Amino acid sequence: MDRIHVPPVGPMDLPLSLLEMGCSGRFELITHQLPGQPLPPLSTLPHGLPPTSLSLEREVEKQFLQDPGWLPIHDTDFAFQKFLKVTERKVNVDALLNCTPSPLHSGLSVVRDPTTGMLLDFTEVLLENTSLSAKNSLSLQRQPGPPSESLRGSNTNYPFLPGGMDELTLDQIKTRSEQEEEIDFENDLLKVPPGLKAGMDFTDKEARITKPEVNLMSLLSALEDIPDLQLEAEEKEDSKAGEEATKLPRTNSLEDLGIKETLSSPSSAQAGKEDKSKVKENPEEKKKWAIPVNISSPCEDFYKRIPNPAFKWPFELDTFQKQAVLRLEAHDSVFVAAHTSAGKTVVAEYAIALSQKHMTRTIYTSPIKALSNQKFRDFKNTFGDVGLLTGDVQLSPESSCLIMTTEILRSMLYNGSEVIRDLEWVIFDEVHYINDAERGVVWEEVLIMLPDHVSIILLSATVPNALEFSEWIGRIKKRHIYVISTMKRPVPLEHYLYTGNSTKTQKEMFLLMDAAGNFLTKGYYTAVDTKKERTSKHAQSFGSKTAPQNTTASQDRAVWLTLLHFLSQRQQTPVVAFTFSRTRCDDNARSLDSMDLTSSVEKAEIHSFFQKSLSRLRGGDRQLPQILLMRDLLKRGIGVHHSGILPILKEVIEMLFSRGLVKVLFATETFAMGVNMPARTVVFDSIRKHDGTGFRNLLPGEYIQMAGRAGRRGLDATGTVIILCKSGVHEMADLHVMMMGKPTVLQSQFRLTYTMILNLLRVEALRVTDMMRRSFSESHRDTQAHEKRISHLKQVLASLPPLDTEGQLSDILPYYHTVTELRHTREALQQAILESVNGLKALSVGRVVIVNNKQHLNALGVILQVSNDAVNRTFTALIICEKGNEEGGPNGEDNGALPHLYNTALFVPEGPCSHTVQKLKLQDISAITVKTLKVIPDRIIDNYNKRQQPRFRNDPPGQAISTATQELLRLAEANPGGMATLDPVNDLQLKSVEVVEDSMRLRVLQDSLKDFSCIHSPTFAEQFTRIKERMSVQEELDRLLFLVSDQSLSLLPEYHQRIKVLQSLQYIDGSGAVQLKGRVACQISSHELLLTELLFENALSPLAPEESAALLSCLVFTQNTQTEPHITSTLKEGINRVLSVAQRIGQLQRECGIAQTAEEFVGQFKFGLTEVVYCWARGMPFAEIALLTDVQEGTVVRCIQRLDEVLKEVRQAARIVGDSVLGSKMERASLAIRRDIVFTASLYTH
Repeated sequence: MDRIHVPPVGPMDLPLSLLEMGCSGRFELITHQLPGQPLPPLSTLPHGLPPTSLSLEREVEKQFLQDPGWLPIHDTDFAFQKFLKVTERKVNVDALLNCTPSPLHSGLSVVRDPTTGMLLDFTEVLLENTSLSAKNSLSLQRQPGPPSESLRGSNTNYPFLPGGMDELTLDQIKTRSEQEEEIDFENDLLKVPPGLKAGMDFTDKEARITKPEVNLMSLLSALEDIPDLQLEAEEKEDSKAGEEATKLPRTNSLEDLGIKETLSSPSSAQAGKEDKSKVKENPEEKKKWAIPVNISSPCEDFYKRIPNPAFKWPFELDTFQKQAVLRLEAHDSVFVAAHTSAGKTVVAEYAIALSQKHMTRTIYTSPIKALSNQKFRDFKNTFGDVGLLTGDVQLSPESSCLIMTTEILRSMLYNGSEVIRDLEWVIFDEVHYINDAERGVVWEEVLIMLPDHVSIILLSATVPNALEFSEWIGRIKKRHIYVISTMKRPVPLEHYLYTGNSTKTQKEMFLLMDAAGNFLTKGYYTAVDTKKERTSKHAQSFGSKTAPQNTTASQDRAVWLTLLHFLSQRQQTPVVAFTFSRTRCDDNARSLDSMDLTSSVEKAEIHSFFQKSLSRLRGGDRQLPQILLMRDLLKRGIGVHHSGILPILKEVIEMLFSRGLVKVLFATETFAMGVNMPARTVVFDSIRKHDGTGFRNLLPGEYIQMAGRAGRRGLDATGTVIILCKSGVHEMADLHVMMMGKPTVLQSQFRLTYTMILNLLRVEALRVTDMMRRSFSESHRDTQAHEKRISHLKQVLASLPPLDTEGQLSDILPYYHTVTELRHTREALQQAILESVNGLKALSVGRVVIVNNKQHLNALGVILQVSNDAVNRTFTALIICEKGNEEGGPNGEDNGALPHLYNTALFVPEGPCSHTVQKLKLQDISAITVKTLKVIPDRIIDNYNKRQQPRFRNDPPGQAISTATQELLRLAEANPGGMATLDPVNDLQLKSVEVVEDSMRLRVLQDSLKDFSCIHSPTFAEQFTRIKERMSVQEELDRLLFLVSDQSLSLLPEYHQRIKVLQSLQYIDGSGAVQLKGRVACQISSHELLLTELLFENALSPLAPEESAALLSCLVFTQNTQTEPHITSTLKEGINRVLSVAQRIGQLQRECGIAQTAEEFVGQFKFGLTEVVYCWARGMPFAEIALLTDVQEGTVVRCIQRLDEVLKEVRQAARIVGDSVLGSKMERASLAIRRDIVFTASLYTH
């Protein structure tokens, strides 16, 4: 539409104007114009009429000439003067103040006519908790954050409150409960609504029949009707409620408060339900969180209990699957441990279907990215509404089922992602990965951080300690975990030994373990014999060279050709051959050049599938040597699968294998971790593998996991597992352990990481010690039992009689402490003497010692025999005593006051001297004297034992005994004040610092005992026993209080060391508040200290984008390389800088006490791929890059993909610091490496 030019208003024009009324199209004529107002058409719309067409001139002027943002930075004077001429700039100071509007604390509510429903009025209602936001609260009541942060959250957000953490302290609860009353769901509820004549019957019996299970859905529906009743109830019961309302503190579990009533508040209704049922059963019994589910009996009433399931399968479910589905319907958490291919995925599928039915979300986490991709494809075909989140891919994140790696879920939990609100299930697949030393800690963090409303499904291979693990999760989450464990294999396995190596011997396959799991030694011995026979024949013809341990390539080739020929004849393909080295995989596959296992139809199918899958690659990439080699191998039905293969090729091979077109697959162990890709036969090239430190036999868990790939459900009756015996038959013991042994137990790999510490320090309400206390490594701490015992001991203490510490007894407490210290010192000394050579020499036969125990007080004895048991060594000795005290009769109770400590006077019998022969412990010997006696031990012992029999009871003692007794008595009478004893330092030559200190302390303590006045008091003995009793209770109480406190956490010292490191690097301040550097480190998932330091030292500024990408490759590359990279000088400087920063951090950690040495810390960073990444970022084709290094193509691709994630993290970090230049540089680096074959999308996600 052309613009109409209206001439300016002249004096002759009438002053009138049109006003458009809103958008209705009505106009009003305005004749009396207000002075100073323009005449053109006016409007009641807030921004005036929409412009008909813009004047370009005006726009350009406004945008370019009058916008101060366009002013040049340099040479300001001249430009500025010009600028001022062009524009009249109005100063608007208020524009600098930017305040987000505070949330409204009230809302509008509608008042309707109760009969007609007509709107009558609006009333203002006050809203609660309006100030809660993701920046200050852990509550689910807080406002959602901005949509851009809803998926991944933000690192300034608080996480949601982890389940099982105690929400409020008691003081907070008191103030809370003064402000608000809890609804009492048991008593004083209104039965008749106001205005109605009849009401509802809320009696217990009805409720119990209709609702045996309380689950979340039924609770919600019950709660919807309550607020209205509550208002009425409050009006009526206000006066009563004031006095009577039970102020029930809000915690997540009743037992935290020791409250065992069945009264429950809305927030703890779930916990209350569990508590009630437990209390009824048996209040004494310790609460068990893990509940094993019996799956031996079939589940008959399954279809009655679930008439319309959320998901139906075309096959009948096994018992364990039905039990799991029943638990899911009840909204319980489950742990399912079963063999691969037993059908654990059913449980996951049902949970996803349930969450779609409930309109909630499910997160499925897996340990490996490839696994995530495969699951994405499977679930996408089944459910449709599925999204994928991995480090570099994000597909439909709004879906109800999200598949992701565990690391991403961890960062979502720490960053308070909004997805967590709608989450109903989290499914952890392959939970036995928690044993992984590097990444196991992630699982534990996620399990600890999950909020209360999320139920957990754990799927794992068979593990022996599933119950213990579930008990731990149940305890930290305060909810029951149902453990469903099955050892049944849908397809049983048969294990064979294979000794063939030529067409003549190709049938030499011996059954070692049958399908029922019996180990057959017969098969083993036959295998050994056939092998022996052949070697002896060989020796006859070629001289007796012992068979070499390692076979040559040609021998290997012979074995494989023979075996595969044999298996394909018997139609035992597809075969997975597990080989524990990548080069061996490649060599074996290449050596089978004469073998062709596919028909022409299959060849055509393989060819077309291969071409179609690789059609996405650029021309040059399709000609990569690895791809050409693999195409040739695949056509003949042979595949290779390990981490050195390009990811896209790996996927092609997996897909062809699952279609049955790859007949032989040479794979490393990682293939067994992947999804269900069963074969008919599994072959073990060897049973030894290198685990990064050295060679070892396969663990039972690893063997079971890999052997479990044999046998396809519904296709094979049994699966075949073959162990090759190339050089010789393996040891029977090794085979037995490997096949019959227990799989590896789940063990905690929990360790502190700086990211974890910083993420928890950001949030005042979460403490790192809480995280440590909840970790699986601390699961042996049964705090609840300790708490009970503590309260019991406190009561005992309170009930003990009071101490009398008046007058003479005023120093009885210090006396007790001195005596106790003396006892400990003496025990330590005796221990030292016993462990020394000289001490044992001194305590030999004939040595006179001073004995103190319940029966004897400072009595002399002579050693007759010393036992050989080094742990609890005993000494048989002859001791003098009063006549009639030989047995240490009933009067020999514990001499509580320990008088011998200050009284050195030796025991001299008042009446006739008698003797006894006793076995003494080291504690009974209070001193070793300098004297020895000549004794005949055997005679003395025999004579004494003889006189213990009733008929010789009254015989006189033998010659040897009388002589010894007389000698001891003579010594005692000669030295009534005490005998000279051997001094451990001077006489026994024990010169260690501890012994010298102890013996000096002993002397001081013994001297000080004489000065106490309490020993002269007549009631001393009685008071001393009392104080002993009280102190023993107190000591146990202190021990338990220590165990419950944070001080006993095994990782606490390391935590303090790491805090020290963070403080000295200024990531946190003295009070533990996270500083800017700490905020940056939170963004980074691995090597956070090094990266943050490099950022703050501007180490990346002088580098070009491709150089910085190359430099950062040291963080993701972990292998050693042989080739020497050729790199630019700036890169060399960069590398030196990184190494010096790493050295600095390593030394600082060492100074703060962390065990890792600086060399180890620096050694983590490997620069083998710098040249490769540099050339790749500069656009060199992949084929040329592969020639620059000896690292395999697949590893290079994986490293560059992970590098992209690091670059993203650095970009985020640069944004936080405000370094936009670095941010854009990282973006450019990221774009430079994201191309071609390295970032081809996965075949599974299309």
